[in-house]
Amino acid sequence: MKSKALGRGLDALFGEIEEAYENEGTQQESILEIPLKDISPNPYQPRKTFNQASLQDLSNSIKKDGLLQPIIVRKKSDGYMIIAGERRYRASNIAKLKTIRAIVIDADDNKVKELALLENIQRDELNSIELAMAYDELIKLYNITHEELSFLINKSRTNITNTIRLLQLSKQTQKALLNKKITAGHAKVMIGLDEKEQELIVNSIIGQKLSVRDVEKMVKNLRISTKAESCSQNNTIYNLTSIKNKLLGFGFNVKQTKNKLVIDFTDETEINNFLDHIS
Repeated sequence: MKSKALGRGLDALFGEIEEAYENEGTQQESILEIPLKDISPNPYQPRKTFNQASLQDLSNSIKKDGLLQPIIVRKKSDGYMIIAGERRYRASNIAKLKTIRAIVIDADDNKVKELALLENIQRDELNSIELAMAYDELIKLYNITHEELSFLINKSRTNITNTIRLLQLSKQTQKALLNKKITAGHAKVMIGLDEKEQELIVNSIIGQKLSVRDVEKMVKNLRISTKAESCSQNNTIYNLTSIKNKLLGFGFNVKQTKNKLVIDFTDETEINNFLDHIS
């Protein structure tokens, strides 16, 4: 029941944007020409990076053919806030346009946040870290499981879980992924490593152009080395002589090997005697 109710809620959010676009041709009065200077970006926009070459291409297209699809905004006290269409807004600024066609709809802060997350997820415009943050934010907003989110946005549960796990990486590694200095494939291999190990591998990827397979081998060697070091640190020999002598004094046959005391019992009576001494 929970998933169905949430599904209707998400459908309603998408429906408002879809309805606004569908009505564009029949309700021209609802489309305004708004000065770009009066429009501000959406602070809840999950997309943090915009490809400049792609924006320039879009800008050139807008200058040549005009803006084919208006952006969607909401009214606020000092102008308008973008709900959908930030790339078109940025490209129009690059094209040095004065105004932009926009549809105005009613939406409070929570709805704006939800729409920004959902629109970007559906359009597949986010990189891996931005997508992980968007998934995580939706799970918190709706208080749902990975499985329920999978059902709602039509993505596999495994994909959602593996993507969110990228948030376990250090800030430096996440930044390298955001800046496309490493790939999501590289990043996934490093999950579970400490910050210094991640830094070493990220620098190696950038400096030596390592493939994902190269990183897998490097991580494997790091883990083997860490395990060996951990074992060597546990090679301390403890002095068990006093315990051994005490047991020998009680008549038990005791042998010491490294950090172990081994007692050889000849019959059940010796076992009972030993238990009595422990008690």
